[in-house]
Amino acid sequence: MSDQPLVIFTPSGKRGRVARGTTVLDAARRLGVDLDSVCGGRGICSKCQVAPQQGRFEKHGITVGPEALSDWNAVEARYDEKRGLKPGRRLGCQAQIQGDMLIDVPPESQVHRQVVRKAASARAITMDPVTRLHFVEVAEPDMHEPTGDLERLSAALARDWGLDGVRLAPALRPGLQSTLRRANWRVTAAVATPREGAAPVITALFPGLHEGGLYGLAIDLGSTTIAAHLTDLETGQVIASSGIMNPQIRFGEDLMSRVSYAMMTEGGAAEMTGAVREAIDTLVPEIAAEAGIAVETILEVVFVCNPVMHHLLLGLDPVELGQAPFALATSSEIETDAGALGLAALPPSAQIYLLPCIAGHVGADAAAVALSEAPQLSDDLVLIVDVGTNAEILLGDRSRVLACSSPTGPAFEGAQISSGQRAAPGAIEAIRIDPETRAPRFRVIGSDLWSDEPGFAEAVRTTGVTGICGSGIIEAVAELRIAGLMDESGLIGSAEQTGSERCVPDGRTHSYVVHDGTAEGGPLITVTQNDIRAIQLAKSALYAGARLLMDERGVDTVDRVVLAGAFGAHISPLHAMVLGMIPDVALDKVTSAGNAAGTGARIALCSRAARRGIEAEVRRITKVETAIEPRFQEHFVAANAIPHKTDPFPHLTQHVSLPDVAFGATGSRDGGRRRRRR
Repeated sequence: MSDQPLVIFTPSGKRGRVARGTTVLDAARRLGVDLDSVCGGRGICSKCQVAPQQGRFEKHGITVGPEALSDWNAVEARYDEKRGLKPGRRLGCQAQIQGDMLIDVPPESQVHRQVVRKAASARAITMDPVTRLHFVEVAEPDMHEPTGDLERLSAALARDWGLDGVRLAPALRPGLQSTLRRANWRVTAAVATPREGAAPVITALFPGLHEGGLYGLAIDLGSTTIAAHLTDLETGQVIASSGIMNPQIRFGEDLMSRVSYAMMTEGGAAEMTGAVREAIDTLVPEIAAEAGIAVETILEVVFVCNPVMHHLLLGLDPVELGQAPFALATSSEIETDAGALGLAALPPSAQIYLLPCIAGHVGADAAAVALSEAPQLSDDLVLIVDVGTNAEILLGDRSRVLACSSPTGPAFEGAQISSGQRAAPGAIEAIRIDPETRAPRFRVIGSDLWSDEPGFAEAVRTTGVTGICGSGIIEAVAELRIAGLMDESGLIGSAEQTGSERCVPDGRTHSYVVHDGTAEGGPLITVTQNDIRAIQLAKSALYAGARLLMDERGVDTVDRVVLAGAFGAHISPLHAMVLGMIPDVALDKVTSAGNAAGTGARIALCSRAARRGIEAEVRRITKVETAIEPRFQEHFVAANAIPHKTDPFPHLTQHVSLPDVAFGATGSRDGGRRRRRR
């Protein structure tokens, strides 16, 4: 056993070797991991709780056994006895590292907790929910008319509400008689009718006249985050929104890593299914408590997700999605209940609906975007890009809609970036570089002030400047190009070539210093050559996917672009175009749809007609599989240049002129000539 075990923290991905016997808290501090502690390591506050993982982790090349962490000590035992620790949790200040470890830091243990920016968009929806409330007075038992309680309840619903052939959810059978008698035969039945002509199902019985409301959850189950919108099923109003990191990230940040984990690890798929269901079970009571409602009143859930998450949620093996022809176990919509899905936090009879998948790599989340944005009703040609770890792309108008997905990876969300982090207070989210002085100014999440404005230091005193998130790294790379500090190929120049001392040597390449907080004990935040490469790979995949759809339609331009997704809502259209993430179009024709997938989930939650509509539309969408298209690689390589090697960007040149510089062995073609935005 090595005296310097390897320790890896998720979801940050930070890793390093530490001396055997080092506490998890000390290791986290040394490696710059965001792990909280208020009591200074005395085992009193429990803020440093972590979830150590065991097993074989092919992605990281380590095997973690039970001996890799020290046994429980008296401090942990005392804390567990008095206040309780969740199963599998340890106190980071007490647990000592004895061997190679993979340690998950749960959101509640992070100082800079995740801000899941998937807010619900205001949208008018015609209300037609699956589940409705019906108050009835049930006839009492009569020896002269020997019918069962259920039959008399069904007769009352038929008599008063015209609901014929009503069935009772199996989970309600044991408590039916006691509920009716306790309520003196006056009850409110929640009855679900998923589609016209289907047999109605009683999914809940409330004593008396129930006035506590009826609610549903629209859940956008992403590969990185899980976002939920608690919705009033009578009004359609979102009364609470909440989010949680997807714990599957510890099995791999991208979808193919998770498919590989399922392929290479016995029981791996079931392990990932359990992890995501447990996360949902954590999220449900939290969002109910935030809204001040009873969990028992949440009787509808609509999920939207990519195909891999779709299969893992349902407990289906995703292995076939990792190899051609990328066959789905099922592409149709799914109607089930919480009990069948193993979601313990919800009433077992709560109705579950998953939108249909479009293709092997284009999932229910893309269908939800189509439901929200309705490209099939557009008079002009619209390109809709749902930016995430796996980007879904739609292109269409009234004549035809096409769809594909593109493996952009997690770089757009701050992962695989040297100073990258999730969108949380203290993260740089916007940046500008002066083309004359080459000096940066930036804005962080949690403050509206720019770093060169009076009061900035005081405004960020609590959070500090901690790193750079997805929107920040996109703007940073684009600004380096605009300021002439980086050439078309993505190469950062030296201080001599650029005239900026912020361009510092970094091995055989150079990095650009955005913020140096080391004097105050903070981080040194830079944009490295590897960071730029990660962004180039991501944006090239995105652009190549869009170009494939344009090829299929036989067009070189689109009329407008819609950026969807939580991340898409925070992207600057100018910087996205400078980077070459999207095709050239007038900047005023680039708009944000916010979390369109979440909006589509809410529409499906509130409207049976909308469900039937998108089920039919999905069958009409033309699917393009990027993995087998010969021209994908050609488009990908050309898109590596910033903004692009061959495609013209005439609209972009109306707003900014990009310096013609080259920082290879021959130096700059124009000496780093600076050009301002027009």
